[in-house]
Amino acid sequence: MGAIVHPSSFVSPKAELGDNVRVGPCALVEEDVRIGDGCEIRAFASVLRYTSMGRNNVIHSYALVGGAPQDLKFAGEVSRLEIGDNNNIREFATLHRGTAGGGGVTRIGCNNLIMAYCHVAHDCRLGDYIVMSNGATLAGHVQVFDNVVIGGLSAVHQFSRIGRNAFVGGMTGISQDLPPYMMAIGERAGVQGPNLVGLRRLKLPSSSITAVRAAFRLIWLANIPRREALEKAEIQYAHVPEVLEIVNFVRESPRGVLSAARSPDLADA
Repeated sequence: MGAIVHPSSFVSPKAELGDNVRVGPCALVEEDVRIGDGCEIRAFASVLRYTSMGRNNVIHSYALVGGAPQDLKFAGEVSRLEIGDNNNIREFATLHRGTAGGGGVTRIGCNNLIMAYCHVAHDCRLGDYIVMSNGATLAGHVQVFDNVVIGGLSAVHQFSRIGRNAFVGGMTGISQDLPPYMMAIGERAGVQGPNLVGLRRLKLPSSSITAVRAAFRLIWLANIPRREALEKAEIQYAHVPEVLEIVNFVRESPRGVLSAARSPDLADA
């Protein structure tokens, strides 16, 4: 079955629409756009040039997908926005294309929920199963790994990374990297402690959760140099993949990781 296009929509004849695509009233789909099977572009949504998406995505009313980068260095070069499958892009969200300086592509994975008024800036890389709550903002070149939750009205500084299964609380400012399995909350956030709710949802054994909690205390709270703390965590918990993932993430961080919160939640840690 071909695409179902509302007569009041504006769809370029040079756009590629897959089977069972639905385009609602007054929606805009520009040339050089590829939309996979089963996608829905709802009323007044815009999918702009150089955007491609996989299957079963829903672009809600007034969302803008594929906008030009908000970067003063952008000179109109061809760049792309690539979206995977089964993403839910809610009302008034804005997703922008990449820039030449960032590799020319913004990439969104699969099964993500990007709620109303969120912003994903140029050259961001998002994994799978991410939730961005209302009004969350990613500056340029941000990388968000799988299964991250970002609370409403939060902002992530450019070039920062948020590790797998991390949690960012509402109205939080992230200025450096947040390692995997950790939680950050606050206007100028620090690492509050492990994301225990997320760890339990992963159905990890209690021994692994205990090891992550101990690694947090060792890396962020012990009064020893960071390098030494990472070495100790690596040796003591070599059998726990989650701890090794944290250690490697911290070591590889180009911007440095967030320090401990001023008042870490030691009851949860």
